[in-house]
Amino acid sequence: MQDWQQQNWSGHVRFSAARVHSPRSIEELQALVRDARKAHVIGSRHCFHDIADTDGDLLWLGDLQEAPVIDAARRQVTIHGGMTYEQLCPLLEAAGWALPNLPSLKHVTVVGACMTSTHGSGDNIGQLATAIKRLELVQPDGSLRVLERGQDGDDFRAAAVSIGALGIVARLSLDLVPSFQVQQDCFERLSLERYLADFDAISGAAYSVSAFTTWQQDCIDTVWLKRRLPSAMPASFHGATAGPTGTPPTDRTLTPCGQPGPCHERLPHYAFRDALAVGNELQSEYFVDREQAGAAIRAVVGLRAGLAPILGLSEVRTMAADDLWLSCTQGRPTVGLHFNWLKKGPEVEAFLPTLEAALAPMRARPHLGKLFAHSPAQLASVYPRWRDLAALARRWDPAGKFSNAFLERHLFSAL
Repeated sequence: MQDWQQQNWSGHVRFSAARVHSPRSIEELQALVRDARKAHVIGSRHCFHDIADTDGDLLWLGDLQEAPVIDAARRQVTIHGGMTYEQLCPLLEAAGWALPNLPSLKHVTVVGACMTSTHGSGDNIGQLATAIKRLELVQPDGSLRVLERGQDGDDFRAAAVSIGALGIVARLSLDLVPSFQVQQDCFERLSLERYLADFDAISGAAYSVSAFTTWQQDCIDTVWLKRRLPSAMPASFHGATAGPTGTPPTDRTLTPCGQPGPCHERLPHYAFRDALAVGNELQSEYFVDREQAGAAIRAVVGLRAGLAPILGLSEVRTMAADDLWLSCTQGRPTVGLHFNWLKKGPEVEAFLPTLEAALAPMRARPHLGKLFAHSPAQLASVYPRWRDLAALARRWDPAGKFSNAFLERHLFSAL
């Protein structure tokens, strides 16, 4: 087992697997799953608790030897379960194609991002799993269960965001769009009251919009507008000040401002110079109905004293609604409130119940791959299909081969 496979990216969760395997073919993956007592997949390790852990066989799929297959007629690409966005997107660009949206970090695996309902930003763009057209899931006996959008109904809607409970994704087919150019423009010190008053206009001002703040002042520190070209940079922006252009030096390569480029180089926020290095942060995120955005933001502002010693930065983003069972945006246009915590685990965990209580009237859903304090009953109350997914997983995997401590604690205990 390599050192980086023994812990998550932030280094605060140690994995407990008895063995780690790196299959090189789908057939080898199927055999490993068939013969395992317990099996789970490790991706980019960008989880902030034990969702990816197992006490059985941990599978890393980055060595699968299958090239992406682009079907131009169907506007789809099929990839193996270990591919990252950073590996996939330049290949798509070279062929004239792109994905509709991307996560903030390009080094994460496509499957890992989709299975936890990770997202980008954009009023009219769904979270990343909405691009899934077809899945091939390895089942407990090693067979492949194939599910396709538009043909397999609730089974597909359950599997597209299934946090590892329904099987291991061997292959994934994703919708494509023709490649396009994006430019990121930056505006600074946007009045908080103006942001709330003009929220719809601000969030809809570009293809993808992100607002960053520490919540310590009555302003949004920075707004990033990722506009699809050709389109003009606004001459003014709701009273905010135009920010600098170029790329500031940092340990992360930030997306440059004021410079056009391929969408896969502009929609992510930054790339790590060493994606395997231990991260110096923790993360949480909560999702509310777009209509509750103002109330949720004001609730967080009311906690600024508690946030000050533990928060690095927050980001506010918007997403379109969908019908996937455990999607952060299931059934409602959504606003996401992201919290990039300082690496102060005990203090952050002690504060989360206070934050969640403040957001509870807005029926906030936690990001399932990040830190949260919700009980199983609370998760079932904000994710309407929570118990349905648990019941389906028990039917498909009655012996619990794909279960782990996280799923037993949060999902199956809700039955």
